[in-house]
Parts: sequence; C-alpha cells; structure tokens
Amino acid sequence: MRAATGTQYELRAATPSGPALAIVTEVAAGLRVYSVDGIDLVEPFPAETIPPKSAGVVLVPWPNRIRDGVWLYDGKPRQLALNDPEERNAIHGLLSVSPYRLLDRSAAAVTLAATVFPRLGYPFQLDTTVSYALTDDGLDVTHTVRNVGTDAAPVAIGAHPYLKIGGVPTDDLTLTAAVGTRIEVDERLNPVGEVPVDGTGYDLRGGRPVRDLDLDDGFTAVMREAGGGKGAVEHSLTAPDGRSVILWGDENMRYVQVFTPRNFPVDTPDGPVLGRAVAVEPMTAPANAFNTGAGLRWLEPGEAWTVRWGIRHTGLAD
Repeated sequence: MRAATGTQYELRAATPSGPALAIVTEVAAGLRVYSVDGIDLVEPFPAETIPPKSAGVVLVPWPNRIRDGVWLYDGKPRQLALNDPEERNAIHGLLSVSPYRLLDRSAAAVTLAATVFPRLGYPFQLDTTVSYALTDDGLDVTHTVRNVGTDAAPVAIGAHPYLKIGGVPTDDLTLTAAVGTRIEVDERLNPVGEVPVDGTGYDLRGGRPVRDLDLDDGFTAVMREAGGGKGAVEHSLTAPDGRSVILWGDENMRYVQVFTPRNFPVDTPDGPVLGRAVAVEPMTAPANAFNTGAGLRWLEPGEAWTVRWGIRHTGLAD
C-alpha cells in the first residue's frame, strides 16, 4: 500500500547518543518519526495513516486558526476556505495537506519545497522550503519563505510536533514552557485577549506534570539571549530519570501552542491505543494574526524570510 503521506524520506546519522532516525513526509513536509538510539522523541504514526491531529505538519502561511476564515485586505473582507468546519475557522495554513517536492537530500538531511499559489482569500504567491538535518544532539529545522508575487504578502510560520520520551508514559513527564502570557479564547478557540500566567495554573515556567494538564492554549514565549545556545526560546519535557527532550526556536518563534489531547493514537507493542500526547507548536504568530497583526510578517515582492527551530535531547547517552 502506498503511504498516505506520500514519499517517506528517511534520514540517518550516527550520534554520541546512538543512531538517530528521522522520517519526513512528502505531504505537508511533516515529521513522522524522530528517534535516537531507538527512543522516540516525537509521537510516531504509521505510514498508511494520515497525520493524527496534524502531527508533525508544517503550517504556512499561517499557523493555528483564523476566525471565520475572514480577514481584511485593502479594506475588503477576504474569505478563506473553512477547513475546520466544527469551529467554522480556517486552520493550519494552506500547505498542511499539500505535497512538497524534493530539492536536496543527503544521508542525514533533506530539503523539500512547495509553492503557495494565489487562491480564494489569499491572492499571493510564495515559494517555501523546509530543511531537516540530524545533528549530534538533535534535529534542526529551517523554513524559508520567499514572496514571488507582485504585492506584499502576510506570512506566519509554525509547526505541529508532538514530543515524547519513548518508554515513559506521557502522563509521567514534566512539561516546562518558557511562557509569559496566555492567549484567552472564546468557545471556538479564537483569541479575545491576553493575561499574564503569573500565579495561575497556566504558569509552566517551573514545570508541571503532564497528568495535571488539559490544554489547547496559545502563549507568548519568553525570549532569552541566543548566545551560547541554539535559539532564543526553549520548552521541554523531562522524564523522572532526568532525560529531556527540548524544543527550541529562534527569535522569530515568539509564540507557542500547547495541546495535551487524551485521545491521541499512541503506538504500543500491542498496536495503537488512544492516550495522552503533548504537542508543543512553535509559531511566529498566534491564532487570528491576519486580523490582529500580532507576530505577522509582511514580505515585500522578492523578499525572503528564514525561521529556525528544532529538537534537542539530554541524558540519552550512557
């Protein structure tokens, strides 16, 4: 049977922590598998299924959702397709179910490309690429978006990885997130305001057990100085034995969505069962950014924008 997400690009590398494996999909340039020394660091899913709950997909030219799929451009309302019919929103951008084409590949890296063509609600044209590269301590991801149209175009970038530490029940992990404010939402998960996380159950800076969390919430990320490390923000999951998986983002990744569903099809030796998962989604802009302008980047014709994030691990080596 042909894979539901198209061609599967396997990346392999020998690292100090053991052999690393990543599988990137043709559809959505998604991260389907990432493991080190046989330890899954993202929730894997079978090649014959579509990504459960958008696992691993790339979100361009907007992450999250746009309320009613409507935004104003040149003073006129623009209507995007409502691909979230339950909540009546436009969600996850325009490439989350699109095939990407191969640009470059080596044993440990791959670069895929896709074009956003003008369409209903988004009359702009973008050339996009995403590169995945295995490193000694993780997986680096680089997005580039170039405006190849004739008018300035609104752009935001995100990704949808679900982190884990294979062999450890997700409820036993501790989530630590560098967040300063929570984005309050209405019943359809559209933003209505921002409030500080201080003194609330949404303050994840000191770490909280995943078993205590029930989140589908956006936050502004707390930046740090990039010198001496990769990126300007870090969020992590930590096991009781001290092993950690860390999602980092550069200075563009000023927002993060944290989603802790209890009905994710988790892989087990006896087959998939519905269980807990944790999505930590790096984003350059929050939900409804086309209307609020928060984090939104307007690319001039011919202008390119590069954004980086990745996954690192600690404590896996003997």
